[in-house]
Amino acid sequence: MTPLSGKVAVITGATSGIGEAAARRLGESGVRLVITGRDEDLLSDLSRETGAEWIADDITDPGLPQRLLEKALQVYQRCDILVNNAGQIVRGRVEDIDIGRVCQMVRVNVEAVFRAAYTFLRHFREQNAGDLVNISSVMGEKVRETIGAYAGTKWAVEALSESLRMELSRTDVRVTCIQPGLVTTRLHRDWEVHPSDMMVIPVPLTPDDIAAQIIHVLGQPSHVRIPKLMILPGGHVI
Repeated sequence: MTPLSGKVAVITGATSGIGEAAARRLGESGVRLVITGRDEDLLSDLSRETGAEWIADDITDPGLPQRLLEKALQVYQRCDILVNNAGQIVRGRVEDIDIGRVCQMVRVNVEAVFRAAYTFLRHFREQNAGDLVNISSVMGEKVRETIGAYAGTKWAVEALSESLRMELSRTDVRVTCIQPGLVTTRLHRDWEVHPSDMMVIPVPLTPDDIAAQIIHVLGQPSHVRIPKLMILPGGHVI
């Protein structure tokens, strides 16, 4: 038995990277899962491995957060944790950045995250218990040239999270932002030069490094709050 055994978590963006690693770690800790992403085959594979229930859908569907919550309540009769993880990165210089892709990123990184946060926090507030873990970024506090639009989406998540933390500070509902530095995920698969080479980071973080810290945050006693947790690989100068 672990401190998390028997709890129920919903994870967005669970078909790869941090979301996939979090599903495995939480499953190993005795947490029952509802996972979502767009790829039915990957969700099905992860479900067979972890026992998770799943819903395949686009994270920008306005009705998805409520369906995920209802799925958890229908199958497990409870919901304790949301790992708000789905996200995109779009970068580029003023003269060549794809504005349409930037706006789509804002829908994924801000609109979808906000919808899920409020939907689940209403439930957590009603039961006076629950954990919202927003996967932010070191770029939620820093910025580099050509990546300001992405950083802006993460600053938005940080601002919302801090306000929500304050609003709920006298309840047993906790809000945490995880702020990873460079993590090896599929987010950078289309980059001509991988950021580990661009920034000379010999050993980037792995998704499992971040998942381990999610477990750490969630496993704290109920009176302990960790509003922000920044995790950087060695050599990440920022």
